[in-house]
Amino acid sequence: MSELENTNITQGTTPPPARREMALDDARRIKTLSPGMLVFKRFIRNKLAVIGLIILVVMFTFAFIGPFLSPYSQTEVFYKQDSIRKDYASAIFNSELRYSVNDGATFSETDRARFLLANSRNEDQFASGDTHYSIERISDSFIRIFQLEKYAEELLGKVTTVDGKTVDPAFKDAFDAAVKAGQTSFVHKGVSYQLTKVLKSTVISTEKDIAMAGVSVFDAYDPAHDAIINTYGFKVAAEMAAINDEKSFVHDGVEYQIIEDEGKVTILDAEGEPFAEVSNIIVNPIDQGTFLSVDFKSKVRDAISDRVDKFKFPGTDGKESDYHVARVNTQYFIKADTTTTVIDIYSPPTAKHWMGTDNNGMDLLTRLMYGGRVSLMVGFIVVFLEMFIGVIVGGISGFFGGAVDTALMRFVDLFNSIPYFPMILIFGSVMDTLEVKPMIRIFILMAILGLLGWTGIARVVRGQILSLREQDFMVATEATGIRTSRRIFRHLVPNVMPLLIVTATASLGGLIITEATLGFLGLGVKYPLASWGSIINISSDAFVMQTYWWMWIPAGMLILLTVLGFNFVGDGLRDAYDPKMKR
Repeated sequence: MSELENTNITQGTTPPPARREMALDDARRIKTLSPGMLVFKRFIRNKLAVIGLIILVVMFTFAFIGPFLSPYSQTEVFYKQDSIRKDYASAIFNSELRYSVNDGATFSETDRARFLLANSRNEDQFASGDTHYSIERISDSFIRIFQLEKYAEELLGKVTTVDGKTVDPAFKDAFDAAVKAGQTSFVHKGVSYQLTKVLKSTVISTEKDIAMAGVSVFDAYDPAHDAIINTYGFKVAAEMAAINDEKSFVHDGVEYQIIEDEGKVTILDAEGEPFAEVSNIIVNPIDQGTFLSVDFKSKVRDAISDRVDKFKFPGTDGKESDYHVARVNTQYFIKADTTTTVIDIYSPPTAKHWMGTDNNGMDLLTRLMYGGRVSLMVGFIVVFLEMFIGVIVGGISGFFGGAVDTALMRFVDLFNSIPYFPMILIFGSVMDTLEVKPMIRIFILMAILGLLGWTGIARVVRGQILSLREQDFMVATEATGIRTSRRIFRHLVPNVMPLLIVTATASLGGLIITEATLGFLGLGVKYPLASWGSIINISSDAFVMQTYWWMWIPAGMLILLTVLGFNFVGDGLRDAYDPKMKR
């Protein structure tokens, strides 16, 4: 026996019991834990619940802290230098007559309309007002128009000039021969005369060269020569020489050479240099401020004639560029590969943009961060509204019972009879029509979702309070004279809160899916704001979904993980609040 024991025995005292450490599951230790700590311990024992909590922490960090770390804003548009094929020029086979009028003459729009009518009827003469004209069809694509000037008139076999003189016998014989042969014109002494029947008389007229109509287009190699090639005399001489297969013609004392190649005529000046080109293919620039050289037009015409879809032509810097010929019906479009600044849309993930860019050229990772804010904010605020309305209505209904309970439950039934999704779709369409601003639209959407979704919580609260109000602690509160509102919201509702927390946690995942569905349908958050659902909406096009995977897989995975996280946490809280759970 030790000295200390001997001392205790000698003094008549009992030795203190030995101090024993308590185990983690010791009943004495458990009794000292608060209810909250008990719930926490049960919660962390659930591995899925812990995983769900970790997922939610990551999601909230990504959505609410990530935007501060991103170097971009959610509406910042990015651009890039790209080579695109743009319409540079257009070409068409000309089928409309183009007019050229002789110097000093007039050929009005009315005259041209009369001419077109007569030409369509294959007539040789036509009248416009008091003026008569004759038509000389040189070829299918070249027509000359002459104004008839009255020279003489035949009446009852007598031919007299306009001044009343009798014509010479030789003229009369030429006239009679033409009439007898049924001709409408004759030539006498190198002068051509036209015959026009007017009632019982025949008018004999000389011809005045006034205009020409053709489908050919004249282009000068040097713009300074436009004034020459656009003159009436030059065009008539060139057309007549080409039709008659002549190798040259003379205009204003200058001799020009003609080289014909598959419908295209090149005119050379006196020095043998290219002077003008004649063709029935019209080539015009798309941008009227762009000048097209004749060499370029010639290349285009050669490509069309040879039926090739590509040719090269040197630019102002001497470097050859590719031009592509695309035919659309009867028109040809010449497209050039040009470098221009374009919006960097649908860019794949790179070091600059880790998740690529979207259809608006915005950084997709940044849009996902801001979109997470909206999706999570919508979920939490809507759940808060549902709980706020549901607790008030359910608490009052369950506490008072009777007529109050019946009236409030019929009010709940009324709300339950409202079709949930059709009403949301209708409100979304109305906001589209009214063009509600994106930020205001979010708050309206949250209010609608909250007002339509509180009935389930109200029924849960009512049922719980109906069972709690008859318990002893509620009898004690009534005996002590505590007012009704305090008994409901201070003593009854806190006992329902564990179940409400579990219900709210489980509802958050469903609300996020609902918001994503509305965004996918285009009835949720609108541009330029983003939500996970509106980002996935871009992939409603099958081509985008198949080609640009980064447009929908990241947003879809974020929605999936967030909903799983809330479900895991909700299941964990439900099990933790269950008093029958094994410790």
